[in-house]
Amino acid sequence: MKISLDELLPVLDSISLIDIRSLQEYEQGHIPNAKHIVSSELIYHANRYLEYNQTYYLYCDVGYISEDVCRRLRMQGYHVFSIIGGYQNYLLRR
Repeated sequence: MKISLDELLPVLDSISLIDIRSLQEYEQGHIPNAKHIVSSELIYHANRYLEYNQTYYLYCDVGYISEDVCRRLRMQGYHVFSIIGGYQNYLLRR
């Protein structure tokens, strides 16, 4: 359910990356190629944004919220992973 940023850095251009933070946080900075979908919207309307046959990688600020969102989405049948350390971890590696 969790994945390290180190595993994803080489393939960031080819994965479905979702930033679940607030729009304001997203606009202040995000991981390149990340799509913004606020966490509550994603949880309650996943079928609008996700497909069951694809894999998605989610992140929040430090990883706690994305872990919870991933748990909820997995219960709905989606193939999702939470990026360990979230956006703050990405900032440390830039």
